[in-house]
Amino acid sequence: MQKLIPDHRPVLVLAPMQDITDLAFMGVVDGYGGPDYYVTEYFRVHRDSSLDKKILRSITQNQTGKPVFAQMIGEDIKALTRSARQLMEYPVAGIDLNLGCPAPTVYKKNAGGGLLRLLDHVDSILGALRECVDGKFTVKTRVGFETHEEFDAILSVFQKHEIDALTIHGRTVREQYRTPVHADLVKQAVELMKCTVIANGNVVNVATGKAYHAQTGAAGLMVGRGAIRSPWLFQQLKDSYEGRPIVTPTRKDLHGYVTALYHAVAENEKRKSYVEASHVNRMKKYMAYISQGIDAEFEYQIRRVRTEADFFGACDEFMLDDRKLPDTPPVESKLYSGFSKLLEDSKQ
Repeated sequence: MQKLIPDHRPVLVLAPMQDITDLAFMGVVDGYGGPDYYVTEYFRVHRDSSLDKKILRSITQNQTGKPVFAQMIGEDIKALTRSARQLMEYPVAGIDLNLGCPAPTVYKKNAGGGLLRLLDHVDSILGALRECVDGKFTVKTRVGFETHEEFDAILSVFQKHEIDALTIHGRTVREQYRTPVHADLVKQAVELMKCTVIANGNVVNVATGKAYHAQTGAAGLMVGRGAIRSPWLFQQLKDSYEGRPIVTPTRKDLHGYVTALYHAVAENEKRKSYVEASHVNRMKKYMAYISQGIDAEFEYQIRRVRTEADFFGACDEFMLDDRKLPDTPPVESKLYSGFSKLLEDSKQ
């Protein structure tokens, strides 16, 4: 992993987000500077599963020139090792195991974050995958299922295995995305783990990223929702660490990003079947994050558009000027909860 980490700053990673970080999104984000490496959406793995062709495209057709890790989610050891071997036949930088997804439909099946309730099974999975994967093997986790007090036991399991990197979303599964991150627990992992530790959660601008890095000493930062809202964030972080001026985008710049994303995602969908209304609804998933703090009326309108003309009509009304974009989303935002705590703690 050391080859992926710059000498002068933390390594920057785009968080895998299901139905968001596909080939199209990776390409658009990379056009704004992008992270140092990518992680795919998770491949759902079970006894009868096969590799998702759509997700495979983000590996086989990736034009960013950046390393791509393939992420798996599941609990069946034989299926996970089978899928890992299949994925290693493709040009992947490594295999990543998801132990953090907080979606109830996932954790109720004892996959993703649900496995944090079954640490003996996690131990067995890690051992089997480490033996199977002959390249980089990484893990993404949360700090507990019900409570962060579970983290000591979770960490002790990870310490038993020669994993190459541990990415920690600093919340529990139950906390989902609603609370501040437990930066102190990420710091604990940095101090105890032999492998690279990457901090994830609540990085919405340069200040929160640098505060999280400073408070944890992590080797890297993984950015998810903050990168949907602002694809400029990776380049801004690079510029800040490397002593260059930070460019603040305008609403007109945001219009350009949304337009590029709209057409890139549409082109990706046309490989199967493209339906305008369905595509507009797909774009609303992105716009829920992008619209935060722009204008209440814009948020209202964009949630209700049904056609491409309506979509761009709303964007044209609110985005075609040179006003600077707000540096952070609203502090009370439901989609970006708790990030102000990082800034408060950095002043202490």
